[in-house]
Amino acid sequence: MTQEPEQPEQLSEALEVPLAPLHPALEALLMVADQPLDDVTLATATGHPVEQVRAALAELVAQYDEQERGFELRNVAGGWRYYTREAFAHVVEAFVLEGQQARLTQAALETLAVVAYQQPVTRARVSAIRGVNVDGVMRTLLTRGLVEEAGGDGEHGAMLYRTTGYFLERIGVTSLDDLPELAPYLPDMADLEDDLAALAGPGPTSPEPPADPVPSQES
Repeated sequence: MTQEPEQPEQLSEALEVPLAPLHPALEALLMVADQPLDDVTLATATGHPVEQVRAALAELVAQYDEQERGFELRNVAGGWRYYTREAFAHVVEAFVLEGQQARLTQAALETLAVVAYQQPVTRARVSAIRGVNVDGVMRTLLTRGLVEEAGGDGEHGAMLYRTTGYFLERIGVTSLDDLPELAPYLPDMADLEDDLAALAGPGPTSPEPPADPVPSQES
């Protein structure tokens, strides 16, 4: 009795994975790709022959055009990628420009100032200085490109943050050394002591000593 030849290991592994429908599989891959994907790469990822992949991509292009979707599928530089449809470029442009020109809130400005003068600084340190949780504000500053991660704190392992070159560009200085000194904006020590005393309130009063008895006059 002859023994059947063993199947290659790669073929047996491929058969264990069921093939997904080609069109949605291509859409899922192209949606997460950060660079154009060529036919062979897409065929390998989906498990379908290259010719079927090419035909499916052409069908998707025609489908998006027929439905007038806000995006389109293009073959650029030897690979496939999603792009915003040119007819809706003004909508995207308005959205992007509005986000860049939006003013920072007072909370964001205060948090940014703490990072600028204390950097590199942890998020917990910023929260302690401001007296409030700054997680949401820090995410905004990171998204706007004004703050970036600067490695971990060797002592506690917490993430450190610093300002970016874009921050310097936006405020019109060339380096952190050009930031204005904080001393002129701090209150005078005498005024600060008065404010602290007022906040503390009056201290405990000691009872007055009894008055000396009035000596009686001789008659």
